[in-house]
Amino acid sequence: MHLKVRLLVTNFGVALLLMLLLCMGVQNPNDEKVLNLGLTTTVPLPASFFIGISCILGVISGGSTAALLLPSKRRY
Repeated sequence: MHLKVRLLVTNFGVALLLMLLLCMGVQNPNDEKVLNLGLTTTVPLPASFFIGISCILGVISGGSTAALLLPSKRRY
């Protein structure tokens, strides 16, 4: 069980570092896009921010799924 928790914490730590790098990297964009969410729209953000957020969400979901689906060492 400790391995799963350690993998989850590492996964979220890496995602947090990626988010920090993403926020530092999208400073002073030349072009900004607005995302239409159906009922509302987002504030103007650079396109690279949307791509980066989707990659970070993929890291979180994939890493969490892999960590939670690891077989436990206990055999009954």
